Amino acid sequence: MYGTRGRRLIAAGAAALIGLTITACGSGGNGGDQAKTTTATTTNTPTEAPNGQIGRSFIANPNIVGPHSISFDSWTRLAPDKIAVNFQTGSPECYGVDAAVTETSSSVTVDLKSGTLPEAVGKMCTMIAVFGTLEIQLKAPLGDRKVLSAK
Repeated sequence: MYGTRGRRLIAAGAAALIGLTITACGSGGNGGDQAKTTTATTTNTPTEAPNGQIGRSFIANPNIVGPHSISFDSWTRLAPDKIAVNFQTGSPECYGVDAAVTETSSSVTVDLKSGTLPEAVGKMCTMIAVFGTLEIQLKAPLGDRKVLSAK
């Protein structure tokens, strides 16, 4: 019914429609990515835990790869100017943490970040959850300031 030329025109038309559909789908995804980058950081108030509720000890590692903010569930007062934040993360053989602290007269905000240890990049890691603790030295005594999680 259709000649060779007709089949070619139909195939070219179908290819153009598929290309337009893919382009439209791709541009919708980019708008979503842009919205994600403008999301503001929120804070929450973790609970104060008794001294006995401390997880596996982690040491801050500013060299973690792919750091991303995580929240912490609770915190413990260790000394007038030292706290420990308690969180969940992956295997300590593969994952590490780091923290940035912002102190004001009314609060101490901890931006806790988790990421892959440099020596574990490209290695296979087990998928387990570990309860961890990171000690944080404050610039001034905590007093009655609130401890906040930046995530």
